[in-house]
Amino acid sequence: MAKKRVFLIVLDGAGVGEMPDAARFGDEGSNTLANTARAVGGLNLPVMGGWGLGNIAGIMGVPPVEHPGAAFGRMAEASMGKDTTTGHWEMMGIIMEKPFPVYPQGFPPELIKRFSEAVNRGVLGNKPASGTEIIEELGPEHMRTGALIVYTSADSVFQIAAHEEIIPPEELYEICRTARAMLVGEHMVARVIARPFTGKPGAFRRTERRKDFSVTPPSETLLDFLSGRGIKTVGVGKIKDIFAGRGLAESYHTGNNRQTMETVLRIAREDHSEALVFANCVDFDSLYGHRNDPQGFAGALEEADRSLGELAGLLGKEDLLIVTADHGNDPTTPSTDHSREYVPLLVVGEMVAKGRNLGTRESFADLSATLAEVFSCDGWEKGKSFYAELKKNP
Repeated sequence: MAKKRVFLIVLDGAGVGEMPDAARFGDEGSNTLANTARAVGGLNLPVMGGWGLGNIAGIMGVPPVEHPGAAFGRMAEASMGKDTTTGHWEMMGIIMEKPFPVYPQGFPPELIKRFSEAVNRGVLGNKPASGTEIIEELGPEHMRTGALIVYTSADSVFQIAAHEEIIPPEELYEICRTARAMLVGEHMVARVIARPFTGKPGAFRRTERRKDFSVTPPSETLLDFLSGRGIKTVGVGKIKDIFAGRGLAESYHTGNNRQTMETVLRIAREDHSEALVFANCVDFDSLYGHRNDPQGFAGALEEADRSLGELAGLLGKEDLLIVTADHGNDPTTPSTDHSREYVPLLVVGEMVAKGRNLGTRESFADLSATLAEVFSCDGWEKGKSFYAELKKNP
């Protein structure tokens, strides 16, 4: 029997419309792909468009097609959240009934005091902020004093920014590990994020040496499950960070979408092991969604579209390519934070029934059940598999 490879590509933040409970999250009207397309006068996505992306949602420039080249649908998030960790964990079978804590007023003073004493440095900021804006505001004082810039957002994150000439990245990572060990119990944030930057006042620039320190998954993920049954699991981008390094046989850290897709393409050409290759393309979210830049978002989508077409051409007879997202991040709304949206689901492969409408999945966890069945691994009980619906003769 031919060995199967599945390439699971997450277009971080590329949602396709508000979920019914979006108002609860302050996200009424969010529709990342449709609103981005409208803002730029239409998207040019011939590959994903040909697969049926326009059949999932109304997207200017990406019309529905009569004969989609993929199976298509959308997924709803069952967990109570809209952050990166929650979305990726749910894809791998963990549904979070309680959201991670957020800090719209900044972190409690006593927590900041304990952190400051533990790392023997002062703290600046301690408020929700844009990462680029806060380093412009506080970067000069940080450089004078060596105090850390600590900030958060609407998401469950404890972010620490430092100039690389003041605190080298490896030292910043150790500081983040200290914070991660402290942030437990009621303050168990989803991620501690190291945010190194360089440059001079008025021209600071965040570097690609960002590093995420996620909380460890509370139970078995599909990555653990597949690894325990001899299926190779490969993380590309920040997947290792999101899962605290657990359940991965191989991991490749990348700094941007281009590096991520180049790595996936290299794996597709060179490695024909039975494997799940799980990749996150972060730029949509980090560079464009959080900065309300629809032009940048659109350009990144068009670049990814070309890479996905190249990847599809490298698929073997038994291989699958799955394209989805982990949440929305609409760059056209006043908010600069994630949005509570459905995410697209496109499945490409020779064995796939082209044009099959997979409907609206009740949970991202359906992806985990499907992958377990793809790799013929019995005993996985999370989510509802759509593998039978994928195949040409269900």
